[in-house]
Amino acid sequence: MEILIVEDEAEIAQLIQLYLEKEGFTCRTCRDGINALETFQDQKPDLIILDLMIPGLDGLEVCARIRQKPGLKDPYILMLTARGEEIDRIIGLSTGADDYMVKPFSPKELVARVRALLRRSLRQGGQSQVYRTQHFQVDLDQRSAHRCLSDSETLEPLDLTALEFDLLSTFMSYPGRVWNRSQLIDKLWDGNFFGDERVVDTHIARLRKKIEPDPANPTFVKTVIGVGYKFEDAA
Repeated sequence: MEILIVEDEAEIAQLIQLYLEKEGFTCRTCRDGINALETFQDQKPDLIILDLMIPGLDGLEVCARIRQKPGLKDPYILMLTARGEEIDRIIGLSTGADDYMVKPFSPKELVARVRALLRRSLRQGGQSQVYRTQHFQVDLDQRSAHRCLSDSETLEPLDLTALEFDLLSTFMSYPGRVWNRSQLIDKLWDGNFFGDERVVDTHIARLRKKIEPDPANPTFVKTVIGVGYKFEDAA
């Protein structure tokens, strides 16, 4: 597994690299946003550890641009910042980050979160299973998601992040089931989540923008007031 570390503070970057390489990961580092995008295209890492406050392009812009690049490898993104305000967490995750850590952090906790993120793709990679409803199809083996068009035979690719794919496939594997935030976190992060549960709401909103005809009045991913969310779509 290859990891790209984007951190302008050399001591922090070296510390992260040291701990990850001890765990057997291959790491590369860069110190600014422009170089991060260039390295991402060359390296195509499995995961990016991305500092929010970096020179050139900041971490939010780098994250957004990576998520906007169709056809390239879609890495997991763990965002780092020295700021811990709620608004920063929500903005960071709304641009496509999969997890968030506030400095100062424990290197061991960082390694645990990296493993938790990467374990999601490893856990599903060996399965050969397709879920299909009237409007959607997800293939767990290929990690692909499609919208089924009106003739039911034509499939339109959905441009989902890794976490959005996991979220949609979870919903489609249990249609009609009501999930609360804690259950979705356990399912998607495999019990290795350390942040605010409201992160789930951010990812639900992002998924709705990509699959709902009217995200403000969702047809498929519905809110169950006081409980959580459920997915409804005829088979």
